Amino acid sequence: MYGMINKAVEGLVRQRFGDAMWHKIRSGANLPDEPFLSMEQYPDETTYALVSTAAKELGANSEDILKEFGRYWMTYTAELGYGELLRSSGRNLPEFLKNLDALHTRVQMSMNHLRPPSFAVTDETADSIVLHYHTERPSLAPLVVGILEALGERFEVEIDIRHERTAAPRPHDVFHLRWRARGAA
Repeated sequence: MYGMINKAVEGLVRQRFGDAMWHKIRSGANLPDEPFLSMEQYPDETTYALVSTAAKELGANSEDILKEFGRYWMTYTAELGYGELLRSSGRNLPEFLKNLDALHTRVQMSMNHLRPPSFAVTDETADSIVLHYHTERPSLAPLVVGILEALGERFEVEIDIRHERTAAPRPHDVFHLRWRARGAA
């Protein structure tokens, strides 16, 4: 994964729990005390080690850490300079979700080695959608849930998310989304 992912994990930990906790997590994950470089590639294991160590040190489970990271990721990437790209990817939640692969394709122009997930939308109605998430990286579905929740905030809708893992036609995660305007019954 690119270093910007690990820098975002660091940013989340420092912001919510302080510098001392970040140093404890970094050390517990057996990582050197040096900054991550945003455009440098790091082994996926580095990120997984940060998440599992954060879960241990914070007394949480990895799924909760990933979910919170997904929420944080939306703000982090916008502040990092991808705000316009995010804005141009959709005026509402369904439009944004349908454009996720195009968004990743645009990011790949500057990150040649990016191996992004793939998303597909099916069963769209006026207030629901089914989002299919394909990735070579295991156990990241909670991250997607956090991102979806952050998108709900961005588009001012309350989202109900039901997640399932399916094997057909190939193994992937499926998110059944239903939304309503904030404050609507």
